[in-house]
Amino acid sequence: MARKVRMGIDVGGTHTKAVAIDNETHEIVGKVQVKTSHDHPSGVAAGVVESFVQCMEENGIAPADVVFVAHSTTQATNALVEGDVAKVGIIGMSKGGLEGFLAKRQLKLDNIQLEEKKQIEIVNEFIKLKELNESNATAAIKRLEGQGASVLVASMAFGVDDGSPEELIHKIADADGIPTTMASDITKLYGLTRRTRTAAINASILPKMLDTATSTEESVKGAGVEVPLMIMRGDGGVMEISEMKKRPVLTMLSGPAASVMGSLMYLRASNGVYFEVGGTTTNIGVIKNGRPAIDYSVVGGHSTYISSLDVQVVGCAGGSMVRANKTGIVDVGPRSAHIAGLGYSVYTDTDQIKGPRVEFFSPKPGDPEDYVKVVMEDGFEVTITNSCAANILGLVSPDHFSYGNVESARKAFKALADYCGTTVEDIAEQIMAASYRKIEPIISGFAEKYKLEHDQISLVGVGGGAASLITYFSDKYKVKYSIPENAEVISSIGVALAMVRDVVERIMPSPSKEDIRALKNEALNKAVESGATPESVEIHIEIDPQTSKVTAIATGSTEVKATDLTKEVTDAEVLELAAEDMRLKQDQIKIKTKNNYFYIVGETKDDKEGQAMRIVDKKGFIKVQRANAMFARTTAESYLEQMERLWDDMAVYQTELIARPDFYLCIGARVMDFSATDFEQLTLLTDLEVSMLEPTEEVLIVAANISQT
Repeated sequence: MARKVRMGIDVGGTHTKAVAIDNETHEIVGKVQVKTSHDHPSGVAAGVVESFVQCMEENGIAPADVVFVAHSTTQATNALVEGDVAKVGIIGMSKGGLEGFLAKRQLKLDNIQLEEKKQIEIVNEFIKLKELNESNATAAIKRLEGQGASVLVASMAFGVDDGSPEELIHKIADADGIPTTMASDITKLYGLTRRTRTAAINASILPKMLDTATSTEESVKGAGVEVPLMIMRGDGGVMEISEMKKRPVLTMLSGPAASVMGSLMYLRASNGVYFEVGGTTTNIGVIKNGRPAIDYSVVGGHSTYISSLDVQVVGCAGGSMVRANKTGIVDVGPRSAHIAGLGYSVYTDTDQIKGPRVEFFSPKPGDPEDYVKVVMEDGFEVTITNSCAANILGLVSPDHFSYGNVESARKAFKALADYCGTTVEDIAEQIMAASYRKIEPIISGFAEKYKLEHDQISLVGVGGGAASLITYFSDKYKVKYSIPENAEVISSIGVALAMVRDVVERIMPSPSKEDIRALKNEALNKAVESGATPESVEIHIEIDPQTSKVTAIATGSTEVKATDLTKEVTDAEVLELAAEDMRLKQDQIKIKTKNNYFYIVGETKDDKEGQAMRIVDKKGFIKVQRANAMFARTTAESYLEQMERLWDDMAVYQTELIARPDFYLCIGARVMDFSATDFEQLTLLTDLEVSMLEPTEEVLIVAANISQT
């Protein structure tokens, strides 16, 4: 039988990397790297196609072998950063009276400021609903075109409840060949100004994204591949290119998203902080309960309804240069060796480091003048970076991508150490400590925001420079770390193995079972529209009791695998994995219970006590890590009684607040996460799942709360 291959292509700032992966075993079949084609007439699409075709040819992959092809894209982010955007015309609509007075003000947007003094230009029109007809709508569109608008937004007050007026504008504009975004198509959340602004950002990049998408799609089809081209979303999922043409704004931050999705394939822990370490910047984000943390993006200082990975970018990475004076290291970054056009000392031949001396300079006009470079007696120049320091301190092993020539680095560092009156090792330590001071607050901030228990955190390093930072940081922060296999191409792997993902959000003050069921069906349909097979879709529901926002997250695959060749673990291996993760000896833990799909492992304490606990699947992946948990093994007909008992045992009543426990239900091969909510909403959500089971079917329940120690 012919092999099936998944192709993932990641578009980076310097290189575009394609990886081919066996669909059954997830083994890498081949990988190719080409220069990112920023200056090509087709833009980055040319590099995507070149890497794709080259990877097929070099590895003997026939077009019929390809069952999935997707790529991440920097186009949306770059268009906004560079100001390569279209002028947007907004047609706002509402009823009359006080509602119309307020809505007209909320719908009239000012220009949206972007980086480097660039902006999205906006012109506005307003139509009262009682005056909305084809003639008036056409006239409004012509007036906006006369003011230079080449794309449109249709946005109506309460359009999330009735989108027909927006659809009328779209129909008229579409007939005239004008790209149009309906605000209610982007999000179903209330908040008229924010919804309209998000739609305007989407509309502004439509022309550029449509051109790129069309040329990429045609080129892939021209290579003989029949499966739909998928595009990476900023929230970690993929969608068909037809969906991207409507909502290109969802692809923002798809690069970091690709990295974390690749990391999840290798990460046995379910909670972690991941680092995508490049030469100039490090992207930092969170994995919680096996899923990346998602938040709304901010563009030009304005909040939007664009869901993407919650990522912080810091100018401190593998190639960050150092600033210094006579007393030692002043700072690390944000300028990098790449920006200054200098090589790293650690990647330089030792015989080139002759007569080194320190010079201070300003890499770019306006930069501080105390950046360090090392100049040789023949005029040859290198610089000192995080990667150099990490190699000197023995933090980078030969199997790491960032491993280099330690002797060269030591000779260059000696010049700076002599200038500062200290040792090579001390300078290297100062560099790493300065980098840690920059990044530690970000890790701590994420841990607090997402309530990550310190001893449950694992640092995950991806990108070519991962080893330059993560080894030192894990030791200082006192947490575990891992650098996945193939870390330097992890983004391409993440694209190749990504799932279709779609989100539906609503404001529902008191949702009923029928409301939740309808929301789940809508999320299912959207995921299928984006390319998922219906039978593969799973839906996770979140309820925020403070804002009354209900979120349905649907994930699914583009095709269903016939087999899963991953080897199952034994009881002994489960105990070994859990003990290492819990930082306990094996005689301090035991398997509390297990079934055909999961193990629950806890301490050798009485089951009536809260204790460290893990849910581990049959492949050895730790699905849930909690420091203070209890469990119950029950059936569908009795689960509510057991859940109520666990609630009473695990809820913490404080002066004015209740620290509500999180619940995890293992039903069949799924672990469902029901984050802290009130008991009434908890039973509403769990009943939707459990009511579909036979009364005697087994349910495993774990309840957990933040440790009170």
